[in-house]
Amino acid sequence: MNRKKLTDEHWNQIKDHLPSETGRRGRPAKCNRMIVNAILWILRTGAPWRDLPPFYGSWNTVYTRFNRWSKKGLWQKILKMLSQDSDDESKMPDSSVIRAHQHAAGAKGGQENQALGRSRGGFSTKIHAVVDALGYPVDLELTPGQVHDSVPAKDLLKDKSAEYIIADKAYDSDELIDLIESQGSITVIPSRSNRKKLREYDKHIYKERHLVEIFFNKIKHYRRVATRYEKLASNYLTMVQIASCMIWIGF
Repeated sequence: MNRKKLTDEHWNQIKDHLPSETGRRGRPAKCNRMIVNAILWILRTGAPWRDLPPFYGSWNTVYTRFNRWSKKGLWQKILKMLSQDSDDESKMPDSSVIRAHQHAAGAKGGQENQALGRSRGGFSTKIHAVVDALGYPVDLELTPGQVHDSVPAKDLLKDKSAEYIIADKAYDSDELIDLIESQGSITVIPSRSNRKKLREYDKHIYKERHLVEIFFNKIKHYRRVATRYEKLASNYLTMVQIASCMIWIGF
């Protein structure tokens, strides 16, 4: 069995959340399962769309469907649906800088609007994620590579129910801590060294933060995530969302 293809067990978890397979003017459209398997092949290998094996049909048909789903925010909705079963004992935010390929440049709107920038890692995008107590992703956001972790953290953690919010000292912000505590969560974030009064935190619970690192390791097994090739931030985010959904369904 091809390791890049969904089994019946995997497919049954998401098939009902994909659009109808009826094409224009009532004609049958290409099977959603074949389209998703083709996207997964691209996602896993990191190959250009034009190099999609003929077995999957026209690469342009697959890309067009992927782009349409991306514009509709389809995979964000599927991720939200899957994450309804998240473990609320804790939520853990973190980020990872992703090198952007030179082909990722040139989209309309400028680099800043396409979540591209310059960091220590060079031309890059930063993935910001929140995972639950079991390391499953519940929310994602992109920024240019140089943006500090604390900038999107407030939006990512807003309305996130959890007993503990576990994060590294990059998230040690009075404003963010006030938000976390106002939502009834316990802050497990080490203090920055420049704080006049260091805040105490549970070092045993803090060890659970390795789960968010494991999450980034898993999605980077998909080469189209590990390196950004997409010009549009929305399309790259969709790639990350699909990889995240695959973690939820056990693919």
